[in-house]
Amino acid sequence: MYSLGIVKRNIVRADPAAVRELSAFGAATVHEAMGRVGLMRPYMRPIYTGAHLCGTAVTVLLHPGDNWMMHVAAEQLQPGDVVVAACTAENTDGFFGDLLATSFRARGAVGLVIDGGCRDVKDLTAMGFPVWSRAISAKGTIKATLGSVNVRVVCAGAEVNPGDVIVADDDGVVVVPASMAMQVAKAATAREANEATKRAKLASGVLGLDMYDMRPALEKAGLKYID
Repeated sequence: MYSLGIVKRNIVRADPAAVRELSAFGAATVHEAMGRVGLMRPYMRPIYTGAHLCGTAVTVLLHPGDNWMMHVAAEQLQPGDVVVAACTAENTDGFFGDLLATSFRARGAVGLVIDGGCRDVKDLTAMGFPVWSRAISAKGTIKATLGSVNVRVVCAGAEVNPGDVIVADDDGVVVVPASMAMQVAKAATAREANEATKRAKLASGVLGLDMYDMRPALEKAGLKYID
């Protein structure tokens, strides 16, 4: 059950050093390094190609068609934060546009992840303000119902707590719990190094069949080659 009408002003953000390390990696690498957990549903898409962000979550709980709490959240932002907005029921209205983006950026936010709609895409793209959203919609919203800021939310199927690390790019959005941030950063670094070695072998012409020693298992499974 969500708590409504609450704004938590003092949250514990993930270790800045871990955030910096994680910022070097894409969502897929971080997701794999964390054991294939923390991934938001694939309908969450960036509003423009090539967007990437890594930062600490300031969470927002919205009600359908009402973006009041987005304005409340702006006051709680610190440099390097990502606004993560969930909704109490499925909704695709345009909760966010270039004016809120201007406000968020002035406070130091590096982007938005919202399980709802976004509009003013042309302006946001020109600003270089990255947004991952459920939908794009010109439909406006009202300001009438209290939600909450900096409470635990479930955004696009993933649990997000204030201060968690959000990594997002063209492949999706991943949530790294603040307590695991450095551990996941180290695992991502190791994974990236391992993949670099594999990439070099594949580029030289080595087949994945041999690099991963797949042939015995394929033979056992009954694969036959016919000339």
